[in-house]
Amino acid sequence: MIDSLREHLSTDWAALTFIDWFGLLVVVILATLMFVLYVYVFSPGNKEKLESHRDFVLKDDLTDGENNHGRK
Repeated sequence: MIDSLREHLSTDWAALTFIDWFGLLVVVILATLMFVLYVYVFSPGNKEKLESHRDFVLKDDLTDGENNHGRK
């Protein structure tokens, strides 16, 4: 059983085309970026900075001292 599984999961690295290598490179880069992003988001040191941006959609821009653009 292990031999059949090993045979099924084996890879012929010499047969990979440029597109195969490019796809592998993209997957590795994206997985690395996602891991770095998860570490950044879930690290306790960044909690205050990220919590300050959690309701940016709901903030009223006029109360933050911005120009009223002729509105009263």
